[in-house]
Amino acid sequence: MDMNMKGRVALVTGGSKGIGLAVARAFAKSGAQVAIVARGAEALQTARASLVGEGLDVRDYVCDVSKAAEINAALDKVISDFGRVDILVNNAGTSRAMAFETVTDEIWQADLDLKLFAAIRMTRLVWPGMKERRWGRIINVLNTAAKAPPAASTPTSVSRAAGMALTKVLAGEGGPHNILVNALLVGLIVSDQWVQRHAATAPDTDFSDFTSNMAKGIPLGRMGTAEEFANLACFLASDLGSYITGTAINVDGGRSPVV
Repeated sequence: MDMNMKGRVALVTGGSKGIGLAVARAFAKSGAQVAIVARGAEALQTARASLVGEGLDVRDYVCDVSKAAEINAALDKVISDFGRVDILVNNAGTSRAMAFETVTDEIWQADLDLKLFAAIRMTRLVWPGMKERRWGRIINVLNTAAKAPPAASTPTSVSRAAGMALTKVLAGEGGPHNILVNALLVGLIVSDQWVQRHAATAPDTDFSDFTSNMAKGIPLGRMGTAEEFANLACFLASDLGSYITGTAINVDGGRSPVV
């Protein structure tokens, strides 16, 4: 199965680490030109150097996607450098799960700006060009709490549920223009967030033991890898996924209680 993405330009937010970096690598290895976006300049430069060192066509753009003005400026630079964006992966965001009573207006707004409005604003900017070329792929990276929100999962579960609704709306509107829009719902995937959590909560344990403990209750018996997630993203963004739109696919080893 050849996931050929030659001639395509992809933009990946949150592209300096973890899932975003793995997706950027998979896209570039499949022949795409890739723009990675994140707010940390040093991490971005490290990520780009790593990918370019592998012979991949990747450029980096510093941008805090929770801010509209920075999104506009970053997109202007990407379009200037590449000419267009064919594939958008809205991946920026960190997990934030708290009891409802503890979530302030400021926390709600910050979460919505980072996870929902960033996707709205990014999509709004690339949408006209996709319509004109009659080809586009948008992947919204959410999490399984969007479908099955447990207690004390706000604000993330609510922001992600809104992202799932946005995905379905965009799929319906984009279909006539060959713009395919899907969501990938993250379960427990080994990423930089989990490395940080291990360091903060269980620094005296081996990381493999830490992830094994976290994986209890997952039917596959382990946490997933960013590369496994990227494989599915690559399929959806390629021509091989040309009849898939409006879906929200769990990438969770069977952990979610809903399909």
